[in-house]
Amino acid sequence: MLKRNPSLTEQARSYIKEMILSDAFVNGRIPSETDLANQLQVSRTTIRDALSRLENEGAIYRKQGSGTFVNEPGLQIKSRLEEIWSYEDVIQAHGYTPATRILSLETEAAGEEMAAGLNIGTADELLVVQKLFLADDQPVILAYNRIPLSLIEKSYQPDDFRVPVYEFLWRYGRQHLTYYLSEIVPAIASDKLAATLHIQPNTALISFSEIGYNTDNKPILQATSCFRDDLLRLRLIRRGQSVT
Repeated sequence: MLKRNPSLTEQARSYIKEMILSDAFVNGRIPSETDLANQLQVSRTTIRDALSRLENEGAIYRKQGSGTFVNEPGLQIKSRLEEIWSYEDVIQAHGYTPATRILSLETEAAGEEMAAGLNIGTADELLVVQKLFLADDQPVILAYNRIPLSLIEKSYQPDDFRVPVYEFLWRYGRQHLTYYLSEIVPAIASDKLAATLHIQPNTALISFSEIGYNTDNKPILQATSCFRDDLLRLRLIRRGQSVT
């Protein structure tokens, strides 16, 4: 029987997703809403909402008159680009053991570009955290997080940044990271970046340049991340419009 927190819908979604990943459904056919509701001792509405979330993720598909089925191609999506996730979870979802290293922790003046993005003064100080994420001890993501110092309310230690940045912002600034405005930008590895990621200089990379916003739609974070796509692949499902 499921508990109340987190939401029953999310628990049901997670349970069904685990069943899918463990190949528990014969011929990939998902049981009926009634059967799932009885099995998990929740309402059919909860199951319907959970299945809707899985359908939106691409993990299942519905075939009118036949039922609901596992969508094998959709299972290739390890992380959804429209969601905020920790890089440790992304690495683990790809089948690796994740680890994190704090490479540097510095302060710097915002400057014109960062000040404009974060809506602060050019002389305002930013805390700049450089983190390296590893997959089975291989460097795979290099990330820079720039946080206005004015948002941090408590003293911190370097190891406090081992948690995902959204956890740090909440613990030390009571700021809830609600969403990112993200740009996917191609990048070429400089000699320094190549040495950090253990790749050849001038290797093409995928990078994210992002501004994070709180619940008041105020910018609280600038983040830049570079990915080794030979170890991690970021996939998404692009849906066509229905034809009537």
